[in-house]
Amino acid sequence: MLKDLKVVFMGTPEFSLNILENLIKETNVIGVVTQPDKIVGRKKELVFPKIKEMALQYNIPVFQPRNIKEDNQDILKLHPDIIITCAYGQILPKTILDYPKYGCINVHASLLPKLRGGAPIHHAIIEGYKETGITIMYMDVGMDTGDIIKKASIPILDDDTYQTLHDKLSVLGGKLLIETLPSIIKGENERIKQDEKQATYGYNITRALEKIDFNLTSEEVYNKIRGLNPTPGSYFLLDNKIVKVYGALKEDNLNYKDKENGEIVKVDSKGIYVKTQDGLIKITEIQMEGKKRMLVTNFLNGNKENLIGKILNRSEV
Repeated sequence: MLKDLKVVFMGTPEFSLNILENLIKETNVIGVVTQPDKIVGRKKELVFPKIKEMALQYNIPVFQPRNIKEDNQDILKLHPDIIITCAYGQILPKTILDYPKYGCINVHASLLPKLRGGAPIHHAIIEGYKETGITIMYMDVGMDTGDIIKKASIPILDDDTYQTLHDKLSVLGGKLLIETLPSIIKGENERIKQDEKQATYGYNITRALEKIDFNLTSEEVYNKIRGLNPTPGSYFLLDNKIVKVYGALKEDNLNYKDKENGEIVKVDSKGIYVKTQDGLIKITEIQMEGKKRMLVTNFLNGNKENLIGKILNRSEV
């Protein structure tokens, strides 16, 4: 039954790859829609979205409209039975939403109505959620506001980072989608309205959010560091230079109450210890501005004596 299902898939980031791969194996993917290619780096290299690379490997037609509200006729000419999106990056117009006989379905990386928006995985960790998951939903004209078809949840472990949680949710999303499609085709699936009173938002990460605020608790600082690891990365300022942080641990140490939040109070072979609102955060892996990512152990060679007493984030960027 699924092999006869004509699917147009819309997605862009790496998270979408597992979903597309599952669809290619189980259905008839007749087209892929993704964001336009980008010119990146100092060499001005043209980079394809990962989704485009996968589609081309399977000889699937690729469409990359800059504005899907104005440029969608080539997609509709494929006459899809269903359109499935996952982190595509553009709001679909009603012209597309109303077209396929089985509707437009979205795979969203949160337990809706919690964490609507473009960065639900980052925010689930940053905001201290203990669980998250995947929601399969019908799309409407709003942002992640459509009726829920099915959910699946997983715990967020204390050592999860954005990357580890991203990878687990991508696998879960591909599996849940394939399990759910037969009920959608048969018209036997659930269709549950979202409770607007329960809605929260995980908007795209801003530069301001990436900066670590050591006035927060150690738990909150730790959550931000792992929630932004490895991309886009959290940071602080040291001697007016950006230092990205990729590894840290919480320290319940109350011996430094007289120190200023953001002050480096201790340095040893295991890390750099910074005062927070209620304790310490031990920084274990960093990337100095213009340098490669490294363990703090390696960075400390020749730098240890100059760090004690420095206050991070004294300057602004």
